[in-house]
Amino acid sequence: QLQASGGGLVQAGGSLTLSCAASRRLFTNNGMGWFRQAPGKEREFVAGINWRGGETTYADSVKGRFTVSREYDKNTMYLQMNSLKPEDTAVYRCAASRRAWASRTVADYNYWGQGTLVTVSS
Repeated sequence: QLQASGGGLVQAGGSLTLSCAASRRLFTNNGMGWFRQAPGKEREFVAGINWRGGETTYADSVKGRFTVSREYDKNTMYLQMNSLKPEDTAVYRCAASRRAWASRTVADYNYWGQGTLVTVSS
């Protein structure tokens, strides 16, 4: 019901855009978010967006570099990633929340897509 795509290999300073295609049922009325997990590290919150798309929240580590958005006519959420750093290397997963607002809390997310790997070389 959630399909993430767009990962790849990019040099430091480069950009990538991730996409998350959702079923209409999940996409409507639900907040959504992006999380990532690097090798040997715990999963961490990256960005969240409310059901209307007018409210967003970001981890401090990506604020000013990443932008989350959603497009209703395509049932798709995006994560535009600019000025990428090697420490952004991780598997990125999108998720749909049981809440309508932009949540930073893992426990609020009850549907998860598979991951897409982002590798940033130095």
